[in-house]
Amino acid sequence: MNKKQLLQLGVPADCVTSAVAGIQAAAKDKKWRGHKAKKTISSILDAPEDYLENPYFADFARELIDDRDYVRPEPASYRTWGHDGIDEQSHQQMRQACELPSAVAGALMPDAHVGYGLPIGGVLALDNAVCPYAVGVDIACRMKLSVFDLPSESLDDREMFHVFRKALEEGTVFGTGCEHEKRQNHEVMDADWNVTRITRERKDRAWKQLGTSGSGNHFVEFGRLTLDEPELGLEAGEYVALMSHSGSRGAGHAVCSTYSGIAEQNLPKRFADLRRLAWLDLDSEAGQEYWAAMNLMGDYAAANHDVIHRLVSSLCGAEIVAGVENHHNFAWKETHGGKEVIVHRKGATPAGEGVLGVIPGSMASLAYVVRGKGEPESLCSASHGAGRLMSRKAARDKFRFKAVKNDLEAKGVHILSAGADEVPGVYKNIDDVMREQSDLVETIARFDPRIVKMCGDGSRPED
Repeated sequence: MNKKQLLQLGVPADCVTSAVAGIQAAAKDKKWRGHKAKKTISSILDAPEDYLENPYFADFARELIDDRDYVRPEPASYRTWGHDGIDEQSHQQMRQACELPSAVAGALMPDAHVGYGLPIGGVLALDNAVCPYAVGVDIACRMKLSVFDLPSESLDDREMFHVFRKALEEGTVFGTGCEHEKRQNHEVMDADWNVTRITRERKDRAWKQLGTSGSGNHFVEFGRLTLDEPELGLEAGEYVALMSHSGSRGAGHAVCSTYSGIAEQNLPKRFADLRRLAWLDLDSEAGQEYWAAMNLMGDYAAANHDVIHRLVSSLCGAEIVAGVENHHNFAWKETHGGKEVIVHRKGATPAGEGVLGVIPGSMASLAYVVRGKGEPESLCSASHGAGRLMSRKAARDKFRFKAVKNDLEAKGVHILSAGADEVPGVYKNIDDVMREQSDLVETIARFDPRIVKMCGDGSRPED
């Protein structure tokens, strides 16, 4: 009997494989003939308990009983910050994520908006399982801020503007699939890229993309950092700082796509509605491979920022005297409520007690350096930015980049390149977002953008 015939008899899709295995094993017995298959399968469907000791069909019978008796557990609960500014579709995605059988708890940050599987700004804790799409396509997308040993007044100096501009233009490149003309060096390329087939195959491409910035909402920008009190090993005052946002580029995308596909293939049919949230058991071979690849992509993304900041600071003739950085598309093994869980933060910043992070606004609004307060109900998390108000298509239909660029120029913000889908009007008000999460983080510094570079070729974002 084939799969179609078994399904027509009423065999649950998740039990077809064991049914076929039983039929094949029984067929090898000369006393058992194939014509008995239909009658036998029907009998097992009626009373699987009678076949638990059968030499051929015991596994099939057990699977039938498990399938019959399975009841989805009650969804895990989640708390929302900034509820009034979050659309219903994001809540629907969060509720669905909390229906995963291994879900323990969730949280929704005030910058939340619709994503793939888990909403952007969603935090999800799973028991011994990892969900590639709850991590995200751009694995280990992250923020990095470096403070330079330059006087803050240099940001207003016309001659220095050209130095800063040249440093941004030559220190990195933007665009989907972009590569450096000259391959950059970093110790991450000496790591073991053979942990999975996909990382091994993407190593050469990753090396070519080391120190590049991609597209979408990725940026590198100069601005003025203000410390009202001594922090980061610095005295109170104003400083020149460089801030960047990018991730693991094409290699991270390939890892997510590969292991999301594997997770979907292994997803029990009764969870078909959770396809975008297909998970991998961490005890499985695929789960261990993904975990190793994800962590390698985390190291690679950090190296990506290191190279960008090294090149830009060198082009400016400056030294880096302080800095802060953090992932926001990643999964961590953490202990919450006395239990080890896998905490996925898709577009959410780690905010454990005392943990430093960077939360940007838009190309024309403040970014904040923050210190986490370790709020348990947020799973020690905070927003990763201001959060989008509209889709990229809606933004391109509504805004004209040249007009926005000219307006920002008059206000002292120089945009070297970007697109209409990233102008300030497509984002929520960052100060509103920060007020909504005052119980999650405290602000220790402010970053005011002055010279901004993003992808300006209109290419589709890869994250």
